[in-house]
Amino acid sequence: MIRRLLSLFAMTALVAAAVVAARFGSTSIASAAGALAPAFTAQQLSQPPVDNWITNGGTLSNERYSPLKQINASNVAQLKGVWMTQLPGATAAKYSAEAQPLEYNGVIYMPVGTDDVYAVSVETGKVLWQYQAHLDPTISTVCCGWVSRGVALGDGKIFIGQLDGKLVAIDQATGNVAWSTQAADWKAGTGITAAPLYVDGLVITGVSGGEFKARGHLMAFNATTGKEVWRFYTVPSPGQRGFETWPQTGDAWKGGGAAVWQTPSADPKLGMLYFSTGNASPDDDGAIRPGANLFSVSIVALDIKTGKLRWYYQMVHHDLWDYDAPSPTVLFDATIHGKLVRGIGEAPKTGWLYLLDRTNGKPIFPIAEKPVPQEADQATYPTQPFPSLPSPMAIQVPTPDQVAEIQKRANGAPMAIAKQLYTPYKNTMMVTAPGPAGGTNWAPSSYDPATHRFYVCGQNGVAGMTAGDGPPPSPNPNGALVHDVGSIWTVGGPNTGYFDAVDVTTGKIVWKQHFADACYSGSVATAGNLVFVGRNGGELQAYSAKTGTLLWHFQTGAGANDVATVFRHNGKEYLAFFAGGNALGATPHGDNLWLFGLDGTMGEAPPPGAGTGVQHAGEGTPVPLAPANAANGATVFTANCAICHGASGTGGNVGPDLSSLPDAKDMTKAVQQVTNGGGGMPAFQATLTPQQIVDVSAYVVQTINHGK
Repeated sequence: MIRRLLSLFAMTALVAAAVVAARFGSTSIASAAGALAPAFTAQQLSQPPVDNWITNGGTLSNERYSPLKQINASNVAQLKGVWMTQLPGATAAKYSAEAQPLEYNGVIYMPVGTDDVYAVSVETGKVLWQYQAHLDPTISTVCCGWVSRGVALGDGKIFIGQLDGKLVAIDQATGNVAWSTQAADWKAGTGITAAPLYVDGLVITGVSGGEFKARGHLMAFNATTGKEVWRFYTVPSPGQRGFETWPQTGDAWKGGGAAVWQTPSADPKLGMLYFSTGNASPDDDGAIRPGANLFSVSIVALDIKTGKLRWYYQMVHHDLWDYDAPSPTVLFDATIHGKLVRGIGEAPKTGWLYLLDRTNGKPIFPIAEKPVPQEADQATYPTQPFPSLPSPMAIQVPTPDQVAEIQKRANGAPMAIAKQLYTPYKNTMMVTAPGPAGGTNWAPSSYDPATHRFYVCGQNGVAGMTAGDGPPPSPNPNGALVHDVGSIWTVGGPNTGYFDAVDVTTGKIVWKQHFADACYSGSVATAGNLVFVGRNGGELQAYSAKTGTLLWHFQTGAGANDVATVFRHNGKEYLAFFAGGNALGATPHGDNLWLFGLDGTMGEAPPPGAGTGVQHAGEGTPVPLAPANAANGATVFTANCAICHGASGTGGNVGPDLSSLPDAKDMTKAVQQVTNGGGGMPAFQATLTPQQIVDVSAYVVQTINHGK
């Protein structure tokens, strides 16, 4: 996947949680309050969340909807912080906070980007226990930031999938490890970022790794023992259904991608499990994988108990544009055209909302297969699905301003402009919209069954893409030129954001909020006519679910790129929200777990970025050049820089190729850049020591660029 650059700003600590004893990778000061979670039945997991929020999507439907309305449109302006607790350990540049908290019987369970998990008292905000994952810092197959998207709860355990490929069951009372299974192998390119799903005594999780030529799959494990029950590969092997959509000779399917980035939804009455998949691999080079490439960029339905395929719908055939579907599927029931429909919705990067009948995978509204432009060298597919909804949410044809920005960033390289979605590219740079960072990324949508509306957070992205065999375009020093795979080059542009309400009974956008920057947060809706969403600058916001009017905002002190959790405790409604920032969203980092309520008295945090760490290149005092150690700098580079610039510094997730930048060959300029940031790069003067800054600069200049 192509992602945006990181940004990191330090924030003064407000509250620190003390821990005193270490056992089995956890630290503890108290047992968790309240009874342990039982082996929840499917019926319990399907009930709207009231006193507890026990699964990642609120229910098995992934609606992220609360029936509570004590906090509502008339009083939400009074909402304040009850407490704020810091959960330390994941504030370095490479980490992201994308996990929705779970709450059960007065305890909040929250993972951070290190895959450490905290149990926190609702009453006091104190940490009750901490599980420490102790991830190997040399893990090199992390695509898109060190992140956990949540945990699962059931049978007295907390379940987390880790970047090192382990699926771990944690004792809910103590934080000790109950069992651990090596579900994936990071050395083979696979890891786990999604929150697992607990259902029917199973713990279900998928794997990431399409960027590293891994073969995607979804697995189910016994919640009591950790033993694997079934496995479904999202790229079929010879003889399996769908293999006819891959090359019939060779082994392209073995590294075909189609990762599973999110928590599935489930309908126990139908006995089906639903999830969406990532792009085919290699991301942008279709020449080696002619065919539609099932089951990439698809919505897939499996039998819950056996993992057998029930149906599928592919949203993009033979993807070349990184139009994957990392956002969770959402189930809904609505009367459409006079008939009750059991629906499923998915908002991927194309900017459409795909609405299907979840009983059979058929579109609710017509989706026509239309011819699209072709490029033989990319083995393009002749047609693509076009939903008949009134309008897409994202811009799908580049605007003049977007084109001008790509031209500037690519230093005037020759280029063409796509006239429609799914325009391929080859030797000449093609400016396309959405770009790989367009539409909806990982951020979960929410659904309000009262209004029958989806609330979708996304972005208008643009990119210039080239698949030539010659040298890359000469990048502007402040541009973002990425060497993706093979000879694919991408120039990314700035993203604006949108937050849309879509009526599933008509397919129409009912209201839209436009943002100057990307919308990069999940949403949660409530019966109080509210929908909450986070903002990059640190604000948690509440909008009227019916009109889209902004009703409340609160500065959390770090990038608000997570999802709020709504629950009732001792008769009062509360919101839990973790503001930790985001590596790929380029937002300020922090470690702030907030509890909000109408009885809260705490005001807003200082805006992130106030104080140190916000200067741009050329500002401030240069760091004195101490004796440098490039070998030590390699370790600093891996921990802080490789996520953007790639393991070898020649381009990664939209970070420029350091070997192509003149300033990266000059020690003085390199130190100044690392210290003060600028051009989309964060300042590291608040997070690295002067010696570390000099060492990592020496590594860039001497090792990557073979200079002095």
